[in-house]
Amino acid sequence: MIRGPRLLLLGKQGAGKGTQASLLAEHYGVTHLATGEVLRAAARSGTRFGLEAKRYMDEGELVPDDITVGVVEERFGDNGELEHGFVLDGFPRTAAQAEELARILGEHDLDLVVALEVPTEVVLDRLAGRRVCKDCGAIYHVSAPPEHPWDCDVCGGEVVQRDDDQEDAIKRRLELYEQETQPLIAYYRAQAVLVDIDGVGETEVVFSRLVDAVDGKYERRAGAPA
Repeated sequence: MIRGPRLLLLGKQGAGKGTQASLLAEHYGVTHLATGEVLRAAARSGTRFGLEAKRYMDEGELVPDDITVGVVEERFGDNGELEHGFVLDGFPRTAAQAEELARILGEHDLDLVVALEVPTEVVLDRLAGRRVCKDCGAIYHVSAPPEHPWDCDVCGGEVVQRDDDQEDAIKRRLELYEQETQPLIAYYRAQAVLVDIDGVGETEVVFSRLVDAVDGKYERRAGAPA
């Protein structure tokens, strides 16, 4: 039986990584493993590491690396994604986490790591213009507001700019991302598994670039034992 690809997407906040990961997962019939949702699901399920992660999330704090790694390992241990394929989004964030992921995956190597490249000025425009419903979380942009600004089309709630979408806050997040991610990109480039994809353009155009890249790598391995 031919398995689906095992993919990892990297990219700045605002690069469209989550959207493209979901599209890729649907296209290849595999699971989209967004780290935030994996953490929340583990917390709801009451797993050992999930309960520890919940304590940090409830206090609004970052979940420590060892707990995040534990949650990811629990997730892969309880489900069939290692054999059937997946699209991983949001983990790893550092080279140290990448080494832990390699340990967890064992012989089930990643087929491809995609670095979705979007210039900082484009990301700044996307994030600084983003507006979010306070009630349901629906996302808008100043260039595509709700029908009755600024009342949510979905639930009628107030649509606002979040504090962390202020330009100074965005710049700080992007600087941190660059510091953390450069060693991670170097780690995967050294393994000849990383490809850079232009993330600028319409969603469908970027998705087509991604599919071409995945098919070019994955097809050569699809017939191999999982």
